[in-house]
Amino acid sequence: MSNENLSVHGFGVNARTQCAHYHSERDIIAIKHKCCGTFYACIQCHTELADHAPVVWPKTERDAEAILCGNCHNQLSIAEYLACDNTCPACQAAFNPGCANHYPLYFEM
Repeated sequence: MSNENLSVHGFGVNARTQCAHYHSERDIIAIKHKCCGTFYACIQCHTELADHAPVVWPKTERDAEAILCGNCHNQLSIAEYLACDNTCPACQAAFNPGCANHYPLYFEM
């Protein structure tokens, strides 16, 4: 599902969902947080802006469309994102492979 009007929250967020914390050419995903249903550019943006603690997506909700490609604005399910091999299946933009280090902050592993 593509939707270019989705709002991504964070500090210094640009059209590609890069923020003040993560802004390399490959830092182009935003994640909808389970706790509030809001897209944030990164966990640090959520921590600094939200008035609540983040909640991890449970394994049972891998079908939730919770990932937004900042290049084409396609929404991916958590399962699609975890299986995509660091490339958007819609536009083939490269995602940062280092994001895998942060999966436990967003997803039950």
